[in-house]
Amino acid sequence: MEPTTATTTTPAPFGVDDPRHVFGRAVAVGTATVAAVRPDQLDGPTPCSEMDVRHLLGHLVSVLDRVATLGGGEDPFAVVESADHDDWPGAWAAAAHRVQAAWTADDVLARPMALPWQQGTGADILLGYVNEVVVHTWDLAVATGQRPVWDDDVVEVALERMPALPAEDRLAMFEEISADMGLPEVGVPFAEAVPVGADAAAIDRLVAWNGRDPRWAPPRG
Repeated sequence: MEPTTATTTTPAPFGVDDPRHVFGRAVAVGTATVAAVRPDQLDGPTPCSEMDVRHLLGHLVSVLDRVATLGGGEDPFAVVESADHDDWPGAWAAAAHRVQAAWTADDVLARPMALPWQQGTGADILLGYVNEVVVHTWDLAVATGQRPVWDDDVVEVALERMPALPAEDRLAMFEEISADMGLPEVGVPFAEAVPVGADAAAIDRLVAWNGRDPRWAPPRG
């Protein structure tokens, strides 16, 4: 079967330099990728070894819900992931609308926010989440045989905004930071980095830094 090619949809109407516009462009590629997942693919494996396609979709929706919760000034770690949806494109679209509503006011961009791996303004945190949306969109795409048309500018933003993490021993670092911040155990969102060449494509360098092998493909048979 030939891989499908995802297309983008129109992001929210913010200025091109606005972090909300960049985040919206990342979500747009995710929108097309989620929409192209077939029901018979939901139980298939993904590069996230602990998740099948269904649970990865649930995680992607929860990422948007965490971003919306942050914009609303609430605890993002209170978001509960669910893999129980009959309409994944609808669940994704609803979560994206919650993000847009929570981040519409300009003052949210200047609000101080903190995560175990990043601290800064709302604008900083939102741009940091571009990385997670793009990488998990890649996870979903390769797991379901899609070839999204990556937004090169968005991928470059994700590369530029990668938190300053070591290539190895990330678990110990996250445990220490989370304890210092008094946060619950939330798991490590970044696996150990995978080495790639400096001349690798931007999307390959991004996913490798997040602990994915860019050559990953679903097992045959």
